Amino acid sequence: MKDLVEVIVKALVDDPDGVVVTERQDGRTTVVEVKVTESDMGKVIGKQGRIAKAIRSVVKAAAAKDDKKVIVDIAG
Repeated sequence: MKDLVEVIVKALVDDPDGVVVTERQDGRTTVVEVKVTESDMGKVIGKQGRIAKAIRSVVKAAAAKDDKKVIVDIAG
C-alpha cells in the first residue's frame, strides 16, 4: 500500500522529493502516513478534502482486495 500511496501523492505535488511515506502495523490495521511540504499540503488535501478522500477510497479498495484494513494519515 505504501507504494500505491507514494505514486499517487508524488503525481499531485510540485515537489515530489519532499514526499515521505511511511507504513506501520497497528494491530490488524496498517497505517500509511504521508508527509508533504507545507506548500504542497493543499494539493494533497484538495477543496473540502476531496482529493484526500479520493486517495483513501483508492487505498481502501486495494486493501479490500487483500482483505486488509488500511488507514491513510496525511501530515504536514
